[in-house]
Amino acid sequence: MYQPKSIYTKVALESILNLLKKETTEIPEDNLPEELSKKRCGCFVSLHKTDGSLRGCIGTIEPVEENIYHEINRNAVAAAIRDSRFSPLTMDEMDDVEISVDVLTVPEEIFDLDDLDPYIYGVIVTNGAYKRAVLLPSIPGIDTIEQQLDIVKRKAGLEKVKNKDLKFFRFTSNRYH
Repeated sequence: MYQPKSIYTKVALESILNLLKKETTEIPEDNLPEELSKKRCGCFVSLHKTDGSLRGCIGTIEPVEENIYHEINRNAVAAAIRDSRFSPLTMDEMDDVEISVDVLTVPEEIFDLDDLDPYIYGVIVTNGAYKRAVLLPSIPGIDTIEQQLDIVKRKAGLEKVKNKDLKFFRFTSNRYH
């Protein structure tokens, strides 16, 4: 079974295992490091099979919970059972799943797409109304700004909209395994 290398992925793993075992135990918040109990920020929890293929990924661009501990818990559960691209994760799959947690910085709007770099920055695209999508940084196989923009625009259903008619934001993330 996956062995977490950080407190972030330990929280994600425990959240998923508790869900699958139908338990509700949590780490007592008074035992949490301050970085988990006091900090608020968006985060994504990604599940990959040991062959590298995606198994689930859900997150928040901006925080919706009271701290990063609850943000990770919420997104880990969602990545395991609510990612519409996949069937709900089962306990039988846990030996073949690896977890990463991306802790995001506050997004900043950019006006020049050359300010992106797929190895450093994630990107958010929106039409300013109801369509929006996000793509994390440093995704294997995404090596150019053009690839990054093509993928994020398709995710948002905005592939036919000219870039000048969209808003773009960038952010960085710290990825924990």
